[in-house]
Amino acid sequence: MARVQTIFLLAGVLSVLSLAGVAYAATNHFKVQGMVYCDTCRIQFITRVSTMMEGATVRLECRNITAGTETFKSEAITDKLGMYSINVDGDYEDDICEIVLAKSSNNECTDISHDVYAKQAAKVSLTSNNGESSDVRSANALGFMRKTPLPECPEVLKELDLYDVPAAN
Repeated sequence: MARVQTIFLLAGVLSVLSLAGVAYAATNHFKVQGMVYCDTCRIQFITRVSTMMEGATVRLECRNITAGTETFKSEAITDKLGMYSINVDGDYEDDICEIVLAKSSNNECTDISHDVYAKQAAKVSLTSNNGESSDVRSANALGFMRKTPLPECPEVLKELDLYDVPAAN
């Protein structure tokens, strides 16, 4: 009889723990973080002459995969290191969520690439059902492009073996 009671007690405890797990999963909390920089050479990645942008605005946008309707939107402003953080409540497993550049804080660095292959957006997964154990989601760095490249950019590109600088005459 004691064995049967132990089995029932164990089954009851497992049921309560299972319900607690469902309740926890229903209240997902995520922190999306990333960085914004000024692309001083207009090459769409960070170099030694890139600068981090304080006061730039980014927007997190989530859209339902099938309906295409917006399900979540939030903005953040970068700190003095060019970093931002956005807190998100809820699970967006059926959505595509992206960080996009919204507003530059530098009048010389406001251009956004509209190249299909270099779209300035960083996808983030906002679900607990993806194998990630942390609630922190790190987005790829995004950059506004400077209107005109810095004079030292050809040398920077040469250092990276991306560009041959013609010899001076």
